[in-house]
Amino acid sequence: VTTWLAEHKVEWRRSHIKVLESTLEGHLQPYFGDKPVGTITKSDVLTFRSKLADKPGRIGDKLSAKRINNVMAVLRQILDDAADRHNFVTPCAKVKPLKVRKSDVQPFSLDQVQNLLVVVRADWRDYFTIRFFTGMRTGEAHGLKWKYVDFERRIILIRETFVLGEDEYTKTDSSQRDIQMSQPVFDAIKRQQEATGKLSEYVFCNREGHPIDNKNFSD
Repeated sequence: VTTWLAEHKVEWRRSHIKVLESTLEGHLQPYFGDKPVGTITKSDVLTFRSKLADKPGRIGDKLSAKRINNVMAVLRQILDDAADRHNFVTPCAKVKPLKVRKSDVQPFSLDQVQNLLVVVRADWRDYFTIRFFTGMRTGEAHGLKWKYVDFERRIILIRETFVLGEDEYTKTDSSQRDIQMSQPVFDAIKRQQEATGKLSEYVFCNREGHPIDNKNFSD
């Protein structure tokens, strides 16, 4: 596990490495320990997955099928790599992911958006206006810097994201995009510039000029 992580770190974003390290330390290493990869059987893999299903989740009483699949995907990568390197059949070959129930997305209606903007705390109104009418992800909004706001062309350039306390490349290459500002967004970001333009390189920040902490924001 240690060798696999060290060899592949160069391929991943820093935030992805943190998630992987958490998965390895919290799930894989306690169960498989120092067991040689060549001795791990399909039965071991299925037993491990069953034990994951009994673990408490961050939100529900148990880990979700999606989270279990994510943990199993890391295990699969490790064992596939080891099997290829040491010439044995990976025990994950015919282990299928758990079925994940599709959740219905129910976006706010325009009336709900307007109601929220009326009652939200005044210093967050422009933030929510920009979020609602651009579709920016949380990390994209919190990582937005003034250098990516083009007032002349009325464009917001999505080039970075703020994840787990660090600036990162966007989630995917396709996430790199230019957002045309509507009039409400343009007006909101101009007001935001008056509030934080001289305080920080970040459009949205706390009183010290640091990016918004997502946990504090959610709380």
